[in-house]
Amino acid sequence: MTSTPATPATPRILPLPAGERTSSAQALLDSVAVAGADANIFTTLIRAEGLTRRWLPFGGKLLAGKLPARDRELLILRTAWNCRSEYEWAQHVVIGLSVGLTSEEIDRVPKGAWEGFDLTLIAAADELHDTFRLSDSAWAALSERYDEAQLIELPMLVGHYHMVAMTLNTLRIALDPGLSGFRQ
Repeated sequence: MTSTPATPATPRILPLPAGERTSSAQALLDSVAVAGADANIFTTLIRAEGLTRRWLPFGGKLLAGKLPARDRELLILRTAWNCRSEYEWAQHVVIGLSVGLTSEEIDRVPKGAWEGFDLTLIAAADELHDTFRLSDSAWAALSERYDEAQLIELPMLVGHYHMVAMTLNTLRIALDPGLSGFRQ
């Protein structure tokens, strides 16, 4: 898919204001290492505190997993694009730049114009999005570089960010100040 997403609508659930947070909710928000405790994703999802308490460690583990950080962010950005999740895209542009992706590379993510192992990653994200599995040829190409733990982590990463994209898109979580959505 290469079409531009629709303009974001009004959030369905607003972030929980600081004055309405329980002490346990605030403590959980204060533990967030990526994007900050005031990011709209976290201050919205904290309304389901028990679920968020269980979700954050898994998401955090994927962000500090076995895949090289640059590869991880390329996979997440392609997933954000495939799912038309502008919030996910905006947050991971910032993270991607911090782990070595260039602005030019990020601009190419929607186009899929890659070569070498980066093309293998983009194709893997697309296959998982389209067919919910990796083909034997994709598996073989990934196996040339990744060990078993990384091969397990890759579809879990892409699947996790599909779930996050669905949540962000459904709740219509607004971009945080200073973030830009899709550039295309």
